[in-house]
Amino acid sequence: MADPKRQAKRVTRAERRAAEEAAQKAQAERAAKERKQQTIIGCIVVAIIVVLVAIGGFAVYKATHSSSSQTTASDVNEAYKTLQSVKTKPANADDKAGFTISSKGYGKSVDDAPTVGIYMEPLCPGCAAVNRQLDPTLVKLMDAGQLNLELHFLNFQDNKSSDNYSNRAFNGAIYIAEHDSDPNHLMNYLSNIYAEDFQPGELTNYVPVDNSKLEEQAVKAGVSKDVAAAAFSGKNEYVDWLTASNNYTIQRPELFSSSGSFSSPTLTINGEYWALNNVSLAGLDLKDGFLKAIGLDSDQVGVEGKMPSIGSRKKPIDITA
Repeated sequence: MADPKRQAKRVTRAERRAAEEAAQKAQAERAAKERKQQTIIGCIVVAIIVVLVAIGGFAVYKATHSSSSQTTASDVNEAYKTLQSVKTKPANADDKAGFTISSKGYGKSVDDAPTVGIYMEPLCPGCAAVNRQLDPTLVKLMDAGQLNLELHFLNFQDNKSSDNYSNRAFNGAIYIAEHDSDPNHLMNYLSNIYAEDFQPGELTNYVPVDNSKLEEQAVKAGVSKDVAAAAFSGKNEYVDWLTASNNYTIQRPELFSSSGSFSSPTLTINGEYWALNNVSLAGLDLKDGFLKAIGLDSDQVGVEGKMPSIGSRKKPIDITA
């Protein structure tokens, strides 16, 4: 016969073990539930971070890219009106903010000669590369009456310097265009500031460039000391116009690359966008690719009377064909 007391102890011990097992199970279930909740919260946090990064990335993209295919005709028209309403405008610039130069001087074109538009920013490394590789040929062609140039100055990278370098460098260029009648002096100044040993870096690589250094480059370019001093006096009278012309130019869809946005450097030939990446696709250097595009042999560069085959109206020749 079983002992009731011993049996009661066994029951109590069994109940205690059962209670302990139940408590452990409940604790495990609570831990699993907490881990699940933490996972869900973690996923939500990650999703929020992804969204914030995407929003931030878009904001950075909008801030660092000059324009995009989202530009509307209304935007372009408004920017154009703003450009035309600027109080102090350079007289030698046309209504689209271009400075036409040729062997005849400012604002004059040589008949039957192609017109090459160059859209540049002073801190732009690509602009400097194009200047170094192509501008000596462009100047020879211009001087021989074989080519017209149309210069467009931009300042959208001004915030990549600590002292408004883009504004000062190109305000000076505009002043030179207005007060020095020799276009070669302006072209020489541009070559000087794009020189490898002069052009400053961007952002953290930027080293301040004071006006005296820019003035020195202008004098070296052939600009008189008086004009150079005035160009870099600090008045910056053309900066409002420069900014308005920049804001108009970067929204012109005919200047957009295949990516759907404006970027510098941009070149046009007889008003037609000329894709610089086609040069490498054709296996050519920039000079030879350009000469092929306008239909001129290299031994004809600088020879008066030898005109590019595309003339003043035809589109550039496809160098990749």
